[in-house]
Formats: sequence, C-alpha cells, structure tokens
Amino acid sequence: MSRLGDIFDLVGGGTPTTSKEEYWGSGTPWISSADIDNSGQIVYRRRVTPLGVENSTTNVVPKGTVIVVTRVGLGKVAQLKEDTCFSQDIQALLAKENTSEYSPSYLMYQLLFIMQTVKYSGRGTTISGITKKQLADVSLFLPPLPEQERIVAQIEELFSQLDAGVETLKKTKAQLAVYRQAVLKEAFSDCKNHVTIASITQHVTDGDHMPPPKADNGVPFIMISNIKGNAICWENTAFVDRNYYESIDSKRKPQIGDVLYTVTGSYGIPVLVDFDKEFCFQRHIALLRPKDTIEQKYLYYALMEPGVFAQATKGATGTAQKTVGLGVLRKIEIPIIHDRSEQMRKVENIESKLSVCDSIEQTVDAALQQAEALRQSILKDAFEGRL
Repeated sequence: MSRLGDIFDLVGGGTPTTSKEEYWGSGTPWISSADIDNSGQIVYRRRVTPLGVENSTTNVVPKGTVIVVTRVGLGKVAQLKEDTCFSQDIQALLAKENTSEYSPSYLMYQLLFIMQTVKYSGRGTTISGITKKQLADVSLFLPPLPEQERIVAQIEELFSQLDAGVETLKKTKAQLAVYRQAVLKEAFSDCKNHVTIASITQHVTDGDHMPPPKADNGVPFIMISNIKGNAICWENTAFVDRNYYESIDSKRKPQIGDVLYTVTGSYGIPVLVDFDKEFCFQRHIALLRPKDTIEQKYLYYALMEPGVFAQATKGATGTAQKTVGLGVLRKIEIPIIHDRSEQMRKVENIESKLSVCDSIEQTVDAALQQAEALRQSILKDAFEGRL
C-alpha cells in the first residue's frame, strides 16, 4: 500500500468570476462537480479564456489526468478527456517523477471505490468534504501494470452490461420528461387569453442581493442548489440568524400561497410554497405572490408550460450563467382562464395525468439507485481480490 500523496502531486482549481464575460465562452474547457456524474462521466459545458485562467486560481491539467471531487459532490472521480481546468471543489492527481507505471483507469476505479467509503464517518453519517491533506493520506494499492489492466478489463466488461440497463432507464426518464411537457402544452392549448405575470401577482421580488450573515442554526437560507425536482431539499441548507430574517421586507418572506421561481443558472423551475415554514432565499430565486384572481397551483403549472418557459429562455441574459431578470419575468405572458373554479378543474386534470408519470418515475429512480449500489459492489469485489 502507498500513500496517495507520495505518488501524486495534488493540484487544486478555482472559478474565474462570472461577472466578467471576457473570462468565459472560449478557450480551455472548465468543469465543476456538477459536470461529473457518479460513474465518472464528464459533460463539458463551459470554456474559460486564457485571461480567465490567468486571473483566477484555476489550473489547466493535461488530458488523461485523474481528478477527485473533495467538496460539493464528494466521492466523484473522473479521467479528463482533454486538457481541462476546474473549480475549487476538485483536486487533480499529477504523477511524481518516480511514480511506477500505472493505469489511469485502474486509478480512477480504485478511487471511485475508496472515495465512496471516505464519504461516510465511522458512525455512518455522510461528510460533505475532505481536505487536501486527507486526500493525500489515502492509501492506494498499485499492483504490477498487467494486473491493473486485467482488473480494469473485468470491471469494464461488467460495467458495460450495467450501463446498458442504466441507459434504458435514463431514456425512460427522458421520455417521461417529454410526456410531462406534452401534458402541460395540451392542458393549456384551449386557453385563448394570456396575461402578464405582473398583472396576476401582488408583487414579484427576489432574495437579498447582499450575502447574508451565515449562522450555525436559525432560519433556513435556501440557495438554488437546494431546489430539486420542483421542491425544496431541506438537507444541507445554510442558516441565517433571527435578527437578519426579521429585517427582511415582508415581500421577500415566503408564505403559504406563494410560488418560487429560479431565475439564474437552472432557471425556470417553479416551486409551490404550500407549507407553513419560516425561511428566506438568495437572489437567484424569485418570489411570486398571486392575486386573488388566480389559484396558486394554476400559476405553478402555467409557469411550466413550454411556451412560457420559451419566453424565459428568450429573455435570459448572461454568458457563464443565464439569468431571467425580474423585469423580464414580470412581462412573461401565461395562458389564463379567469374563472377560478375552471382553473382548479384544469389543475385536477393536469395532476391526474402527471400522477401516472410520477409513479413510473419513482420506479425508475429506485432502479437507478439499485444500479449505483451494484456498481459499487463490482468495485468492492475488484479491489478486495474477488474479481
């Protein structure tokens, strides 16, 4: 067994400021943890210019380098398909001069196995990150190169079979997403009238534009990363103290009946506030407070209608992260039925169709989780000598 830090130099990353458009759009691919999936696949979405690299702490490392996510997304490991730079959540492993021959694929698979165990403390609770030193202290076993290549070949044969099943499940999820859009488009197709969001809301606001004073506990502070699947994920939220929360204008304090709407990055996602809970949120999220003329759920589903989302896309600005400004959001037009009882009938019709979709999606998600568990089982067998 060898200490990882004795074999590799660890190189960290960084993020050029997104406020300078000249830093983004061309040049070297830049990735964050969000661009890496749990199986080590990378999707290259953004590029950083030489000026962006020069004016940030990011580093360009060569094709073939193995990278490890050490913070947000801890446990992800990947091998770069081209020269790449990356965020501060990632460490790259560059072999020292005296390193013995090794297979980058073997290293990646071994670290995928190790990092999943590192994710959990001895008491079984998930940890959110590790330090550079902790990563350097990880123990690796590098047998002779032919043995590494034999293990890699067996892993990849089993993974190819598993991946075929996962691909079918993902296609099913994609088809469900298309079906959802078709349901929403059809549901509002008979609405001949349209109104602006400004005309059917008491106000449209967003979160505080200044970074709030964080606290260890208190009132939850929701960021866009806490919004998953049109709902708020309350795990790993930040907090602000009571005094800060009380200082927020009432227009920016969510209450039952409101609809939240993401406006930056993953924009266009509405969330129902149909619960009684104190919380506040960052400026990347907007709050829509409906007037008495429109049902909350009707507005929620209308915001997901494909034509409405297309308006948000057309009005979005920015390069690194698209943003739908509040002025644009207020002018977006939604299909409308003025009779509230008819609005609710429309909602009931939509929900009856989407409930079937939800049931299928839950089954697919469960199968995908089982596939990930099986993937880890294959790695366990491989690095405990049973493959």
